[in-house]
Amino acid sequence: MEKYSQSLDDVLKALADPTRRAVIQRLGRGPASVGELAGPFPITLPSFMKHVRALESSGLIRTTKSGRVRMCVLDRERLALIDGWLADQRQLWESRTDRLEALVIRHHVSERKEPRE
Repeated sequence: MEKYSQSLDDVLKALADPTRRAVIQRLGRGPASVGELAGPFPITLPSFMKHVRALESSGLIRTTKSGRVRMCVLDRERLALIDGWLADQRQLWESRTDRLEALVIRHHVSERKEPRE
């Protein structure tokens, strides 16, 4: 668990907000300007920029400015951090359920072998 620590916390905090998740989903289709990303949301541009800064500080997106236009690009490698953590969790829980299943089967088999009075 230590191998993820603060980096994973930062990414999960950034993704806790539905607006930021929608931005990530949109950027999954390719780069977009802040104006394009902000368009569907009923909030002011300064409020939307707070979401962009949160995503950028978590490492999920990178931004570049050319003139007056700020472009955003998804950092797919950062999303891989979540995938790795989920894979570790899946492996942990599958091994636990496998052990539980083996215990239940052993218990069931031993009950069948015992003579009943």
